[in-house]
Amino acid sequence: MAPRLTCDERREHLLQVGMELLGQRGTADVSIEEIARAAGVSKGTLYVYFADKSRLFEAIVEDEALEKGKIAYNLDPKRDVETTLREFGRAYIGTMCRPGGGSSIRTVMAIAERMPEVGRRFYENVLAKTIHRLADYLQIHVGPDDLAIDDCMLAAAQFMQMCQATLFLPFVFQAEPAPSMERIARVVDSATRLFLQTYRAKPV
Repeated sequence: MAPRLTCDERREHLLQVGMELLGQRGTADVSIEEIARAAGVSKGTLYVYFADKSRLFEAIVEDEALEKGKIAYNLDPKRDVETTLREFGRAYIGTMCRPGGGSSIRTVMAIAERMPEVGRRFYENVLAKTIHRLADYLQIHVGPDDLAIDDCMLAAAQFMQMCQATLFLPFVFQAEPAPSMERIARVVDSATRLFLQTYRAKPV
């Protein structure tokens, strides 16, 4: 006999099942009944945790935001820029392209088409916060002996996009499996070199 799940465990199970189905087929094609059936519970049990499908969508976004918020990027202002960027880039892409992580992003992308407020909340609570954290670090290093950056938010977003090159889109659209750590390192190292060639302060 399978052990009984706690309320928190059952809620997490429902979220995972819902996220997998929504990521595979999109918001319009998945009903509450299908999610309940796939999770092995009654529709009534699912409604105990989520009032409707929209609330389930929002909970997926909120959980993903909390999970991403736990990532401890080492953005100590005292650390040198090159080392920090390489480590940040590897950690960032490692989470964006981790098995399971991509499916949640695919789900949010599908949700955002029908529920733009949910997509906006995900962007603000997950992606924008990460850009802000990196931009704050870069701003501290702007100076004649370090970096020459006029717009640190733009520079931070550029670096993060360069780190995604050839990795994120093939993964999120399921054209390729999650990239290896070696491949991530090669792409991030290249992004770091390009970034520093552009933004390293030139000697006077």
